[in-house]
Amino acid sequence: MSRIPEPESTPDGPAYEGRLLDRADEEVVDQGVAFDIRTLISRRGVLSLVGVGAGAVALAACSTDASGSSSSSTAASTDTSTTSTGEIPDETAGPYPGDGSNGANVLEESGIVRSDIRSSIGGGLTAEGVPMTFTLTVLDMNDDDAPFADVAVYAWHCDAAGLYSMYSEGIEDETYLRGVQVADSEGKVTFTSIFPACYTGRWPHIHFEVYPDVDSITDAANAISTSQAALPEDISTGVYELAGYEGSTANLSQVTLDNDNVFGDDGGVLQLATATGDLGSGYVVTLTARVDTSTTPTAGSSPAGGDGGGEGGTPPSGGGGTPPTDGGTPPADAPTQ
Repeated sequence: MSRIPEPESTPDGPAYEGRLLDRADEEVVDQGVAFDIRTLISRRGVLSLVGVGAGAVALAACSTDASGSSSSSTAASTDTSTTSTGEIPDETAGPYPGDGSNGANVLEESGIVRSDIRSSIGGGLTAEGVPMTFTLTVLDMNDDDAPFADVAVYAWHCDAAGLYSMYSEGIEDETYLRGVQVADSEGKVTFTSIFPACYTGRWPHIHFEVYPDVDSITDAANAISTSQAALPEDISTGVYELAGYEGSTANLSQVTLDNDNVFGDDGGVLQLATATGDLGSGYVVTLTARVDTSTTPTAGSSPAGGDGGGEGGTPPSGGGGTPPTDGGTPPADAPTQ
């Protein structure tokens, strides 16, 4: 007789083997192949669950969508949780961090500590796009995952055209989509922004750096964690159908979490954010980042020359900006991270 595994009840919802269920209202066996892989369920274990046959498992693991992306990569959905026992991976800050490690330092500017990052500091352009609120919860692994209160988080990302303020052609003097928030007693910071584009070679993402406190943000070397948040595929697909995001749909169809140059080493399992909302009112994007201050940070900006160390991508054409280049195959001033 087949045994149906029972999830455990946790404060954050039902979980199985330490991982929150992707689909909280469905059985453990109906969570999908991506969930099975991420929770390290063995193939034999999967086959034993409610009579799932080897053929069904093989088809699920090997099937592709119309764009050629594997089904395990398309599991990035609104229900995906990022709660895990691992430390948030160190990632490159890319060639356009704006933190002084590669050119101008927006972190020295008065007004950088702000929650609404849609407009440039002190006036200037305002980025247009689908509204997005990004909340990051930072936990201190050296204090039994207690909320990491009072750390400062610097977040930045590209606009709807795939361009980065301070660097891309035509917006070198703008500072929109960049800001710092100080974590509250729950370790949370929240930014009001817009949904970023998908440019060629990169999965949609948000950059962030965590600093010990707000007084240390003017020197990028003080960052205790540098990472990136991956955005859910189903939400991104809907956003990219709208005007202003031209090029993003085609770019998203050519990349997966498994072959992305940053998230590809593990499919972004610890960096895949959760999103709720709709196109009309916007989206709330959340991610939990566990930070271990006993380890030496290994991330930072890309090597001189802005080639991203091979982690590049070309921003989409159209959508309000000239596609830039980073000195490699993309066109002039393109972001690579």
